Amino acid sequence: MRDPKFAPRPGLRRRSLLAPIAPIALLGLTPAWAKQAAAPVGLQALLTDVVKHHAELVQASYADSLALAQALSQRIEALVSAPSASTLAAAREAWTRARQTYGQTEAYRFYGGPIDAEDGPEARINAWPLDEAYIDSVAERPGSGFINNPAISLDKASLAAMNERHGEENIATGWHAIEFLLWGQDERDDGPGQRPPEDFIDGKAPNAARRRQALTVMMALLLDDLNSVLAAWAPGANNYRAAFERGGLESVRKIIVGVGTLSRGELAGERIEVALASRQQEDEHSCFSDTTHHDVVANALGLLNVWQGRYQRVDGSVLQGPGLLHLVERVDAKLAQRIDRQMQQSLRLAQAIPAPFDQQIRASNKAGRARLKALADSLSAQARDLARAAQGLGLQHLQKG
Repeated sequence: MRDPKFAPRPGLRRRSLLAPIAPIALLGLTPAWAKQAAAPVGLQALLTDVVKHHAELVQASYADSLALAQALSQRIEALVSAPSASTLAAAREAWTRARQTYGQTEAYRFYGGPIDAEDGPEARINAWPLDEAYIDSVAERPGSGFINNPAISLDKASLAAMNERHGEENIATGWHAIEFLLWGQDERDDGPGQRPPEDFIDGKAPNAARRRQALTVMMALLLDDLNSVLAAWAPGANNYRAAFERGGLESVRKIIVGVGTLSRGELAGERIEVALASRQQEDEHSCFSDTTHHDVVANALGLLNVWQGRYQRVDGSVLQGPGLLHLVERVDAKLAQRIDRQMQQSLRLAQAIPAPFDQQIRASNKAGRARLKALADSLSAQARDLARAAQGLGLQHLQKG
């Protein structure tokens, strides 16, 4: 069962084989010490430092994600200009690298921040799973998708408007739409999709020019959306970050909601337990490229980043400062140590998942299923302890927003 304190974002998936959890009323409560004349020595100052350093981590992570997305854009431009096996392979490699950095940023979601507020771009950036036939030709439906419908304009406004139109599976933008165009359907048990470069060459495949155009526009939209999120976290501006840094305990609540929800409701629940229950290839996150194992590791690492206040940038430099760990250990050192060990264990378990993920969920793969179950259990345990840590800080109830 999912932990109701950290239930998944409503409507994330088109279905769930797990029992739904009704949302509970959650409020950020004022801790008892805040009503005193003075907080315990150093705690208020530390709380402020944790919030400010967290904002630095977020900004650095999104800056790296944008930089790698820009590198992907260059590879896609090369593919579109001269489709070949080599330019397609280079684009796929750039997509995979960019996703591993973006995956760490998902620890900054789930509390109504810039990326997933009501008007936020998360659904355009990372929505899944998608209906491949909504985008392009699929097996037994060679003329399907908006790419094969010349009446549909392929520009930013059009694709943005079509994203999730008439259904959550109707994805027209973001990482996974781009992934599908680069790899095609994954119809193999022993590897990813095998879209040929000829699909992008005029005269070799129907609507190749429109396929190139769609890929170009999807990439441009992704860059726009990542830029908008990064701007919201830019230092020295009148933006979301400025308000977040002034938010005190409320901002700590948001941080805990983000990591708790990713731990339990999203990663353990929607991305692992649903796949274990369904045993369906389409229930893995990055199913076309068979890189879901990277997604899981990136998410687990992102959680540890936030907890420890540490992030290693793509250039190898390390951003280190006070994280939730340092705040929680002031009120309950043993609990802080337990959460730290659990998060490190979750990361090790994630790193031990063999590729491809879809082979690990098969009914016949008992060892693979046991590994995934152990990871889901570890993630759930750390989420429960995060809720206890929140209570120790006076935050008795947790929810998005």
